[in-house]
Amino acid sequence: MRSVRLTLALLLILPLFAATGTRLTVQVNSATTGKPIDRASVIIRFKRALNPIKMKHPQTNWETKTSQEGSVSIPEIPMGEVTIQVIAPHYQTFGDVYTLNQPEQTITIKLNPPQPQYSEDAKSK
Repeated sequence: MRSVRLTLALLLILPLFAATGTRLTVQVNSATTGKPIDRASVIIRFKRALNPIKMKHPQTNWETKTSQEGSVSIPEIPMGEVTIQVIAPHYQTFGDVYTLNQPEQTITIKLNPPQPQYSEDAKSK
């Protein structure tokens, strides 16, 4: 009887813990061609630190690179606000704040090519 109560209590409590996390996928594409950008650096900074094992220094960011398909999947992280920054060669650096509020979420980021350089010397020639 006691094990039945414990099982019922766990079944009621576990969904509450599961609902606090999200699995995030970031898709990075070129704004001009729409093609995926591989090996782009993706940096995700959390408002709340990840500390599943009560470590001395909790994890406050996640850094990785996109695949050949231009995507990266992040294991379960806490829901809430995150800052996502994307850096790729030959593209403008991108950064923005997103609110994660679903159990699975995909964010598509389109990177622009660099702006042309402006030089006062080139104008006077």
